[in-house]
Amino acid sequence: MFNNVYKDKVVLITGNTGFKGSWLSMWLVHMGARVIGVSDSELSSPSNFSVSSVSSVIEDYRYDVTDSESIKNLIVKVQPDFIFHLAAQALVRLSYENPVETIITNSIGSVNVLNALRSIDKKVVTIMITSDKAYDNVEWVWGYKETDRLGGKDPYSASKGMAELAIRSYIDSFFSHKDSNIRVAVARAGNVIGGGDWAVDRIVPDCMKAWSKKEIVQIRSPQSTRPWQHVLEPLSGYLCLAENLYQNKYLSGEAYNFGPKSDQNDTVSSLIEEMSLYWNQIKWEDVSDKTVNLHEAKLLKLNCDKALADLKWHSNLKFKETIQMTVEWYKEFYKNQNQPMYDFSVKQIETYLNIAKKNNLNWATND
Repeated sequence: MFNNVYKDKVVLITGNTGFKGSWLSMWLVHMGARVIGVSDSELSSPSNFSVSSVSSVIEDYRYDVTDSESIKNLIVKVQPDFIFHLAAQALVRLSYENPVETIITNSIGSVNVLNALRSIDKKVVTIMITSDKAYDNVEWVWGYKETDRLGGKDPYSASKGMAELAIRSYIDSFFSHKDSNIRVAVARAGNVIGGGDWAVDRIVPDCMKAWSKKEIVQIRSPQSTRPWQHVLEPLSGYLCLAENLYQNKYLSGEAYNFGPKSDQNDTVSSLIEEMSLYWNQIKWEDVSDKTVNLHEAKLLKLNCDKALADLKWHSNLKFKETIQMTVEWYKEFYKNQNQPMYDFSVKQIETYLNIAKKNNLNWATND
């Protein structure tokens, strides 16, 4: 899968120390790419980046994505074949505490990456990762399509909507000529779970941290639904999109949703119940009445028909497989905390690919 495209290519990942970025780094290294990561810091302690020893297999730089000059100099220096832009302030509730920082990081950070590409003469495929929360969510029961209105009621959602407007303006203004070497597409995905996520105020990390200490985890809005998907699901979409964009310049400027199948929209309580099958003695309590009432969407689904039609991509794992892989990663970590998780993480990538091949997914079987 993807090997002929990414092998020996230079791939720059912004936000490489984050949850998605660290998994994407390992996957690309496993496929033979030369991976260069840039991030301002590790966002949690522990982090998947550190416990999986990702820095030992990539070239790691420390710049803030809002530092336009440093980002430009790095991109000009390394001359990447592919860029995956994931650097962001990614937490909705934190956006209420730091709205200005969130907006600057997520919108201006995206602009800085695109602006740097104006100084590149070679072919570069760039995937700008935004979020499902870029949509103006009116809590429809059907999924949002790529043509639906962007926006958002909270600062995080607004920042992603701003980023999308800026991305579109750069594509139309600077990269739309038929001879342009710069190809840009947008990827939108929702809630992801999986091993190595220790971000604050997120359901799986909160549960794992509490249960590893035999503590009670506090849950707000247990009946809220989310399109839960394993972190490898959208990453497979990003890789599939970049591969197709590399081969087909006419996909440049397009946006794609990457999410689970429409029937995989489960409640928080269902998630916890499924996790209990793989972790003994779980305890939790509903604290919905005790938490600050900030706006948070209770229903958010994506329509991924466009990714299926154009890229032959759709999600791979069932809900049970998603939860099992997630909990097993944390069990391995807490059992052997002094051992790097890199090999175990790569084994999970291989397991994911094997399941995809058994499911006859086009993007997994077309080597």
